[in-house]
Amino acid sequence: MKRWRSIILAGLVIGGVVYVYLNRQELGFVIPHDPASPADANSGGSPTASDRPARIVWQTVNRPKDGFTVEMPRDIREIQLPAYNESGAPGTIEMIYANPDPTTTFSLSWADDPPVMQMNGRAPDRTLDMARDEALARTQTTLLSEVRSNPGGFPARDFVARNVSGGMMDTRLICMGNRLYMLTAAFPSMGARREQDVTRFFNSFRTSAPSDIPEALPAANGPKSN
Repeated sequence: MKRWRSIILAGLVIGGVVYVYLNRQELGFVIPHDPASPADANSGGSPTASDRPARIVWQTVNRPKDGFTVEMPRDIREIQLPAYNESGAPGTIEMIYANPDPTTTFSLSWADDPPVMQMNGRAPDRTLDMARDEALARTQTTLLSEVRSNPGGFPARDFVARNVSGGMMDTRLICMGNRLYMLTAAFPSMGARREQDVTRFFNSFRTSAPSDIPEALPAANGPKSN
């Protein structure tokens, strides 16, 4: 636990979701996944709970003080985490998250003028590049696909990643002025991932921030696979 906390304190990207994702087993969020189980070995065994999508009861989260509304699974929790840049200057990461079942996590984290923006001169395209790379490195996942998008007129990146155990992570990063938002849905397996749940979560996000920020990234026609 101490190791992961030190990663968050040194992190360059919004780290709340990384904290939950990396510590999900210690925090009771995941049922251990056995790659040698009959279901995983395609031997006709019954799928485990971690191979099925969670049954989600959605709720609207209205946070006018934080400038957004979003739909998330019910029973959200909220945490605040410290974050420091390489020079030791303190900052704060805000995060809300929900677990529709013990193996699945939906989260939204945000920070004003985080170190990843400062290091890139607040240029949206460079900020999103580094934030994506840091998120992949911190979660030890491999990029599967990526789309450049502009929800609400703001530059964003949507990407899908997977770890060596088969866990899946869908992430949307959005630059809005000097604020960076990170929406993430983490699943224990491809079988537990339901596309419509990810789409609903991402597309429900609305902000009350000004929409006159120029887009730095062109919208892509479809996923770009590595």
